Amino acid sequence: MSVNTKKPVLIVGGSGIVGSQAAKALRRLQPELPITIGGRDMGKAEAVAREIGGADTARIDLERADLGQPGGRAYSAVAMFLKDDTLNSLKYAQANGLPYLSISTGLFEIGPEVARYIHKPTSAPILMDSTWLAGTATLPALYFAREFRTIEAIEIAAVLDEQDLGGPAAYVDFERQTKAAPNALILKDGKWLWVSGEEAKRSFRGVDGTEVQAQAYSLLDGVSLAAATDARSIRFDLAVGESAARRRGEPFSSETIIEIAGQLKDGRTGRVRHELVHPAGQAPLTAVGVAVGIERLLGLVGGAPVAPGLYLPDVLIDPEYMVRRLKEAGTQIRRGP
Repeated sequence: MSVNTKKPVLIVGGSGIVGSQAAKALRRLQPELPITIGGRDMGKAEAVAREIGGADTARIDLERADLGQPGGRAYSAVAMFLKDDTLNSLKYAQANGLPYLSISTGLFEIGPEVARYIHKPTSAPILMDSTWLAGTATLPALYFAREFRTIEAIEIAAVLDEQDLGGPAAYVDFERQTKAAPNALILKDGKWLWVSGEEAKRSFRGVDGTEVQAQAYSLLDGVSLAAATDARSIRFDLAVGESAARRRGEPFSSETIIEIAGQLKDGRTGRVRHELVHPAGQAPLTAVGVAVGIERLLGLVGGAPVAPGLYLPDVLIDPEYMVRRLKEAGTQIRRGP
């Protein structure tokens, strides 16, 4: 373990539903890595710290440039599980040269973070992880894309069970991202388009064969996949309602369907479908996505510690590694007809 990783990773929002699972996932992947659970409710934070072991807590004040941390406190990285409207967490990471990961910034609101990077490009590595469930759709899509020579279209559809919206911070994020930007960005026949109304609607076949109605949704997945694959058409659609597992009378599940069309490596034209299902919903997937992002930023897997820069998950993380970690965490991945 390097000198830097002897300092704890600060997980802001680490006592919430998703943040606490991310802390547990990071502990499973990196048993010796120190972790600090940051938040406002110290009772909840201390409970998570005790459960994962090798962790302590910190009271976080996002209204302060120093996050309310004493002068001698040092961290190895900062991971954000809530929207920081002040960007003080990013400023703190840049001021201290710390890797920074955030998952709550919508595609339409990345400007302030990008501007912070442009003004201080050599200060810290910044991982913009606000893709669907922290890269756990984009990276598998790129893994499945390896069987293609050229890609014409990528369509991703996700089912978020209405009982699986997460804690208060996650609900606020969802409300903001669905209401503040009434239009969604898609790539159609090589052109970026903001769509609404009927053009934003799409139906798809769910994992149990049910026809599901969905709406185009703008996260960073589309722009990231477009840059990585040169596909001519890409869209991400979200359906909020009843998951297939709950229709069977079971607890809610998380479902992501990835369909890729293009020329296969054997020269044939084809369309390939994969389904990713987690029986415990979206939180375990997000947890794995963030944990993998943190260990990559710190250079604990996949190469040296990441240099200062502005990154998307697929630029740093090996898709095959993400798929392996998702399977280990209980994700069921199957190739569909």
